[in-house]
Amino acid sequence: MDAHLKAADDWYPHQFVPWSQGRDFEGVYRGEPWTEGEQALSPAVRAGLLHNLLSEENLPSYHRVIAEAFSRDGAWGTWVNRWTVEEGRHGMALRDYLLVTRAVDPVALEDARSRHVQHGYDLDYRGDALASLVYVTLQELATRVSYRTMRTMCGEPGCEALLKHIAQDENRHMIFYRTVLQAAWEIDPMRLTDALARVLGTFRAPGHAAPGFAKMAVSMVLSGIYTPTMHHEEVVLPILRFLKVFEVDRLGPGGEQARERLAAAVGTSAARAERFERTGSAQRQSVRSPAGA
Repeated sequence: MDAHLKAADDWYPHQFVPWSQGRDFEGVYRGEPWTEGEQALSPAVRAGLLHNLLSEENLPSYHRVIAEAFSRDGAWGTWVNRWTVEEGRHGMALRDYLLVTRAVDPVALEDARSRHVQHGYDLDYRGDALASLVYVTLQELATRVSYRTMRTMCGEPGCEALLKHIAQDENRHMIFYRTVLQAAWEIDPMRLTDALARVLGTFRAPGHAAPGFAKMAVSMVLSGIYTPTMHHEEVVLPILRFLKVFEVDRLGPGGEQARERLAAAVGTSAARAERFERTGSAQRQSVRSPAGA
């Protein structure tokens, strides 16, 4: 916790929004209703930002489930609140940026946010703090990867600067969780191996219940924002290499069985990546081309 606070960056969302581009919408100020085609961002980046924004704005539920999973005692309580402070900036900045630049329909966005927050969120690993720790470590890294990729694709300096700051936050969050995960590995490698196998086999994005999630997720895959290959090579494998899960000589009978399950989950992840690379190339080129856009 001390290391995270020392490295934390207190940036300000309002500094990354081009307010001078803003125009009144319909309503009490009698402005111009949003119309399709106003956005300057590519459809792929817009879909990625919408997906991530809807996920970010479900923060009240995330705060609750993380506090339930890890408690609010001592350093954990400090972490839960600090993490919420930092994640809150992401949603504020993204929403303001997208609305000011008229990149999204404000009515549809609010309807989607309302439905998603009303639906709530719960960890798939309720009651299992170790599996929950594995999940949030992977999830923070996956989110960093998606923001980093969108930054390279957005083509707008202000948006690039915003996504750089968000990605850096997500990376620091991943490092916090990964450090705790490493300590858990040193204490009980057998249980952690079992948790890794369970989570890798069932991992899904926290925004999976958001309206339009499936369509946005497919867009992110085909555009190269977040693909099965990236998930395997830039999220799954780095965490396992960091922990050196497959380098420990003996884990005991239960641990070896867990490691076999983990190896099977890694194999499934690798197969998905290979299948995507084999079959998805033509579709990705179509999405990235002017015609696909």
